[in-house]
Amino acid sequence: MSDSTLQFLDWQTDEGVGRLTLKKPPLNVVNIAMMREMLSVMDAASHDSSLRVLVVQAEGKMFSAGVDVADHTADKVSEMIPLFDQVCAALANFPAPTLAVVHGHALGGGCEIAMCCDLIVAAEEAKFGQPEIKLATVAPFASVLLPESVGYRRAAEMLLLGENVSAVEAARIGLINRAVPAAELDQTADQYLAKLRALSAAALRIAKKTARLGLQGWANLPAIEKLYLDDLMSTADANEGVSSFIEKRAPVWKHQ
Repeated sequence: MSDSTLQFLDWQTDEGVGRLTLKKPPLNVVNIAMMREMLSVMDAASHDSSLRVLVVQAEGKMFSAGVDVADHTADKVSEMIPLFDQVCAALANFPAPTLAVVHGHALGGGCEIAMCCDLIVAAEEAKFGQPEIKLATVAPFASVLLPESVGYRRAAEMLLLGENVSAVEAARIGLINRAVPAAELDQTADQYLAKLRALSAAALRIAKKTARLGLQGWANLPAIEKLYLDDLMSTADANEGVSSFIEKRAPVWKHQ
């Protein structure tokens, strides 16, 4: 999808980094049309083997206030829920590592979008929450992501009580990676990107697969071993990494 066709998003790539920007300020409320744009962008980007990382960020004063309440009505919800779950699944399963940069609150569907990313950095004043229960609704994807991220008891507080947590608390309980002063957010994100840019795109993609498999338990160890032996060791970069270490020189990645 070209930038000219995007109404609610901005998509840019530079030196192995793809930036998907939610562009529906001030609150970046996600509607059905925006979901379709996100799916189109991620589908196209997933075929770019040069990407080392996908960044999800936002314009306006808030990362996202969640899915448009108007799309929860009886005539739209049967389309909206499966579509939003497709967005979350596409983000969680994106082949390259993903980084959410949260400068304002991430609530409801906005929190789920952030949680689908592998890495999350946020401004200290940001809040994360799933307030759906206050509208007598629930958050399907968060019902999976929260317990595996923070444990059942803290997840229950957020899902059953609709309570928000500060970014500082979110970092403490493992919901996000780091909470930093707002003035340092971009610098912190750039530090993560610099580290990822320095690595092999091919190895990063396999590392993400193994990490996701590992999240599901010991039963996937044979699958992880197979990825190592069959997929990783067939890449040029894995062999270059070993050779460069033995030869005491900096590796030169081909990203394949």
